[in-house]
Amino acid sequence: MEKSKVVVIGTGFVGMSYAYALVNQGAVEELVLIDIDREKAIGEAMDLNHGLAFAPRKMTIRAGGYEECKDAGLVVITAGVNQKEGETRIQLLNRNAGIMKSVVKNIMASEFSGIILVASNPVDILAYVAWKESGLPSNRVIGSGTSLDTARLRYEISYKVKIDPRNIHAYILGEHGDSEFVAWSNAHIGAKNINDVINDMDEINFEDLDQIYMKVRDAAQEIIKRKKATYYGVGMALVRITTAIFNNENRIMPVSVLNDGLYNCESDL
Repeated sequence: MEKSKVVVIGTGFVGMSYAYALVNQGAVEELVLIDIDREKAIGEAMDLNHGLAFAPRKMTIRAGGYEECKDAGLVVITAGVNQKEGETRIQLLNRNAGIMKSVVKNIMASEFSGIILVASNPVDILAYVAWKESGLPSNRVIGSGTSLDTARLRYEISYKVKIDPRNIHAYILGEHGDSEFVAWSNAHIGAKNINDVINDMDEINFEDLDQIYMKVRDAAQEIIKRKKATYYGVGMALVRITTAIFNNENRIMPVSVLNDGLYNCESDL
């Protein structure tokens, strides 16, 4: 990509946490904000611009319309209704699928030819909806998947063993939801398998693994109960995916992608 231009659709908590993290990390050259409430998008762009004197790089930030998608390398969709306390991500589907179809239709009308990154929940299904609606190749429509869940897992293990989360190598796989699971057999702390760590350290035991998993699985509900929404963690996760895309890092990340026969996952759909 010649220019790292990102269009964010949806200036709610998630969209603006992502935009704020982009600015603080100097991750892109150009950032455009789109929202059904254009005045809010304008205000958010103004607010971000006022912090550019403290940013690590020069950036262009503005509110815009869907025509801005035409030359964007990446469009990130965060638009949709938020998950309520006690509500599963799947229960959001009917409300957010229609929004997703409308948004993607508008994106593609601009002759967009980049990559779409979906963060709206339920992210795995909505990434599929976005792909079907866009007509783009499946490798150019992805969702944030379990990237946030994996970060939460790394934090919880780190907290338990008192080792930096950047040295925890473990993944949450499956859906971004209640059926997600930890690939414990491939979890490592540094270069050491977690089974060996448990045998050698007093800080963690096998019984702790279930507790760690449940904390990660239920983290969103615990946060929503206390502050009504989650957004900082996913905002930073989206920046990590963004930099991997623009820098062509060939990084392995747990995102939502079309299976397309790679794994033997049968479905009645």
